[in-house]
Parts: sequence; structure tokens; C-alpha cells
Amino acid sequence: MHNKTLITGGTGLVGSVINADYKLNSSEADLRNMQQTMNIFDKYKPNSVIHCAAKVGGLGGNMNYKGEYFYDNLMINTNVIEACRLSNVKKLVCFLSTCVFPDDVKYPLTIDQIHSGEPHTSNYPYAYAKRMADVQIRAYREQYGLNYTSIIPSNIYGPNDNFSLEQGHVMPMLIHKLFLAKQNNTDFTVWGSGKPLREFIYSKDIAKISEWVVENYAGEEPLIISGDEEVSIKDLVGILVDEFNFKGKVIFDSSKPDGQYQKPSDNSKIKELLPDFKYTSFEQGIKETVSWFIKNYENARK
Repeated sequence: MHNKTLITGGTGLVGSVINADYKLNSSEADLRNMQQTMNIFDKYKPNSVIHCAAKVGGLGGNMNYKGEYFYDNLMINTNVIEACRLSNVKKLVCFLSTCVFPDDVKYPLTIDQIHSGEPHTSNYPYAYAKRMADVQIRAYREQYGLNYTSIIPSNIYGPNDNFSLEQGHVMPMLIHKLFLAKQNNTDFTVWGSGKPLREFIYSKDIAKISEWVVENYAGEEPLIISGDEEVSIKDLVGILVDEFNFKGKVIFDSSKPDGQYQKPSDNSKIKELLPDFKYTSFEQGIKETVSWFIKNYENARK
């Protein structure tokens, strides 16, 4: 029997590059509404689901819309996971985020630490909503014996991201900001000191890995998936400045918050499962992302 896969968030950063039979976008159904969610499952009758849909944003979005981020994500996750159960979906892979980990934590991040303390204050509503998806999946495995699991990617980047200046994640927001600085011949101002470190992973890499997880991974533990190296925001800015050939002034505004200093994660499990996987180099991924954004500027989410 052909495995029919449905992706929620099908036009987003990751959903748009995963191979699947059905790609759901937000105009087709409001996943905060259980009836609309069930209608979609009744319509497509998937055997497996990759759940990427979420209300997401960077530091600005998370700090300004706390109630929305909590409610929307909690409802989306609860409804999708329950709809999978009611529709006899055989395999669910749910996307979480490294923000589920406590702020005060031992590095590298390991799965057993997810619920061992409070998340970072800058995005705790989003983090708790994502933690609840982990709880729901574990509870459903234990009560109903379902083969549902989740993956925890580090900072994903690539084409089709949300490049919003107010609500985007760090990389797409910087790309958009730099694009405008170059266009308008102004300074390029970056929030914070530039010192924080992040692990980035290219969307095409995470797409290939999640396709593999659907077919081959039946483990209970969420899988941490991160790139191979930590990059400072300062180094990221340097690579972007080169890529845009920007000749103006770059200013790090230290009066603005840095967010978490670092959050390196332990990706030994996925490396053990996929020892020969070739990750896209950071420079190559950025080159493709910047060129996509410039080409699609008019229609990009921003």
C-alpha cells in the first residue's frame, strides 16, 4: 500500500522542500479549529503526517505576542495530534524546537533535559506549547500504542522562510535588513553584541532527514537534529555582508537584547542512525537562501 503523507505547514520553510503527497497550507484550514482539522484529515486520509505548522517568530514576535503564540501553538498541536489518532494515522513526526529546553541547562542539550526546568523568558509561551506536544505524543504512545515521535531541529534556514523584520528568526531577518540597507544606502544595524552562538541547519537537509524518520525511525525519544558547527551572529553577519557585497557601515547595537548566548545540542543519535549523511555547507546554504530572497523579494513572506 502506498504511504500517503500529509504535511502541515506545507508552504513554509521546511514543508515546502519535503516530498509528500499532500501539502497543507494555512488558507486551506485553520488548524486551531478541531472541526476544520478533522475535515482535512477526512479529505486526504493520510497514513503518515509530518507536522511542521506553527505560529513562529524571532525574539520580537515572541516577546510581543506571548498570549497568541501560546494559544495558537497549543491548539494547532493538540488538534493535529488528536486528528492523527482519530484518523488512524500510522506515523506522525512532529517538529519541536530547541527552545523547549530549559534556560539553565548543561550543554550540550540532551533529550532527558527537556522538562527539567523553566524555558528562557524570551520565548517561554512558545516553548511550553511545544513541550506540551512532546507530552501529548508520549501519552498517546503509552495509552494507544501509536508510532508517533518528534524531531528537535536547531535553527533552520533556507528559501521560503518568514523574512519579517519584526517576527522573523535571526537569519532571515538579517537577510531582509541587509537587503534594505544595501538598497537604501544606509547603515546595517544588528541587534545585540554579535557574540551569541547558534547551530544552523539548512532546510533541504532537515527535509531529507525527516523523510527518512517517517520511513525508518520508530524510537520513542525525540531526535535532535543540528548542523555540524556553532556560528556566532557576528560571523553570520560577516558571511551575509560578503554575499550581498555590502560596502556600508555595520553597527552592533549592544543596547538591544542578545537572547540566549548559546544552545549547542547533542546530535549523536542522528549521526549514529545516519552516519553518511552529507550536510550542506553553511556558505552554500546562505548563497542559495540569499539568491532566493533577492529573486523572490516581491512575494516572499515579510
